[in-house]
Amino acid sequence: MALVGNGAELEADEDIFEDALETISMPHHTDMATSSHQLPSFDAKQASGQHRSSIVSRSPSAKVDLKSSLQECEVALNLFLSNKFKDALELLQPWAKESMYHALGYSTIVVLQAIMTFEQQDIQNGISAVRDALRTCQKYRKKCTVVESFSGFLSRASLEQTNEEEMHAEICYAECLLQKAALTFVQDENMINFIKGGLKIRTSYHIYKDCLSILHILQKNKVEQQLFTEFEGGVKLGIGTFNLMLSLLPARIIRLLEFIGFSGNRELGLLQLQEGASGTSMRSSLCCLTILSFHTYISLILGTGEVNLVEAENLLAPFLQQFPNGSLMLFYHARIELLKGNVEKAQEVFRKCISVQEEWKQFHHLCYWELMWINIFQQNWMKAYYYSDLLCKESKWSKATYVFLKASILSMLPEEEVAATNENVVTLFRQVDGLKQRIAGKSIPTEKFAVRKSRRYSLSPPVKLILPALEMMYIWNGFPIVSKRRDLSENLLITVEKAEATLQSQNLSEYLVDDECLVKLLKGCCLKNLERPLQAELCFNYVIQSEKLLKFDHYLVPFTMFELAFLYKNQGEMDKATKALEFARSNYKDYSMESRLHFRIQAALQLWRKTSSD
Repeated sequence: MALVGNGAELEADEDIFEDALETISMPHHTDMATSSHQLPSFDAKQASGQHRSSIVSRSPSAKVDLKSSLQECEVALNLFLSNKFKDALELLQPWAKESMYHALGYSTIVVLQAIMTFEQQDIQNGISAVRDALRTCQKYRKKCTVVESFSGFLSRASLEQTNEEEMHAEICYAECLLQKAALTFVQDENMINFIKGGLKIRTSYHIYKDCLSILHILQKNKVEQQLFTEFEGGVKLGIGTFNLMLSLLPARIIRLLEFIGFSGNRELGLLQLQEGASGTSMRSSLCCLTILSFHTYISLILGTGEVNLVEAENLLAPFLQQFPNGSLMLFYHARIELLKGNVEKAQEVFRKCISVQEEWKQFHHLCYWELMWINIFQQNWMKAYYYSDLLCKESKWSKATYVFLKASILSMLPEEEVAATNENVVTLFRQVDGLKQRIAGKSIPTEKFAVRKSRRYSLSPPVKLILPALEMMYIWNGFPIVSKRRDLSENLLITVEKAEATLQSQNLSEYLVDDECLVKLLKGCCLKNLERPLQAELCFNYVIQSEKLLKFDHYLVPFTMFELAFLYKNQGEMDKATKALEFARSNYKDYSMESRLHFRIQAALQLWRKTSSD
């Protein structure tokens, strides 16, 4: 379906369809990267004190006009960015059933909290808030004809006759559908929820495409609207985010999605978001934050690790000036410092991010995760253990991953230091399998990886893993970060070589070849970081040549080919690099973390093609 239908009737149709499925199953202103934009001045204390009076002064029976609702939502957004989360909710909640923007803002915060906590009660609160927001937005959406209801598409005449309020209702409705889809995925583990979520995403995508058509009509006809920039900002945020996220997907998935009407273009997505960020709408800051998330997180985990830090720093600068103690701004600041190799500065900023607020502990958990990895990079194992332990105790996001990481970190310590923690490494590894969870009927890939690796400790006697913390560091793409620091890479190489020597003195076992290949992969990554390509290539070739001898860790060969491709690329052998990536993508399947590698291969091929065409 594309843009919509006759209000409550379409929503009812969707609910009927979902019920049937369940029965069957018995789911601001910037010249980008060169100049910093100026955000409107904002006094958090003043706004925090004034927002209550604005609520009280309005009659309960009064209708909130579009302009006022946008202004109040911008105040709420600034309160949120100033760590005043409760104040933001209090400003939005009283009018969430009357104003589409109050409804959208309120549901956004509640949904964000649900996704960060993973608490069932918070998820239910989020679902309820989004359902109410969809109903509120629905009241203001355009009513279509009978023909349009059946076709699912609005005619050009209907698009041209859409008034300003109806246009904003479509944008808000599309954003709420994405929120509901996100919660649908995490709500339960059955495949029906996955189908529901997918349908909502598809509907949202087509609404954004219709809104883009409306935007083009307005621009072509030079129609003047009081709140045109706000609508334009919403379209650019939606179209930009969809294109950027879809472009990350592996090629085979993209081909399938294109068949059912989706398309993704990375350059278009970034351009739309950059244009949105340079505007003056309320969503300008959201466009900025989306680009920041892409550059500082997504590009590393699902990409090549090559990050546009110049643009990220320029985007963040005005936010840091306006919200110097905002948790979100401090978090991105710390990530940028980390990606630049300023590990000590990053630690300092992450600690500040923890200290500035207590209202949302979820931000603390994000910082614990980052501080744990920083200490792993530095091989400060006791400090890394401290943060992994905090995550195990406080966060519900992925208990299996946290416990596996804690056990892996302890495995790097001498036995006497482990004893001082009162932890039992074998017991911890054996707990991992019982802690795994499912989202949209699917196991989480990193948890599946942790469960599979932990099985060695279920044997009698247990078979120890080799360098498990560094293996997880590799899986989470930590080596590109460490590459900025020669001292850290040298220290990691020493640790890997000690493990290599230990393996050579061990008796033969069924795990020996797999362990040797893992050590060679890690050693090759260290040597690549230290710009010793010939030695790195020898390590990578050792793994590839051992392919038929591997019994358990079959993921090592395609991942090693990925590393070898980058080695070729760094030496200017682009043809060999591209062939290595395409071979890794086409000739291996059903191995651990396969999707993550396909994401990285897709990102690398896109980047290299763009570079060669430029």
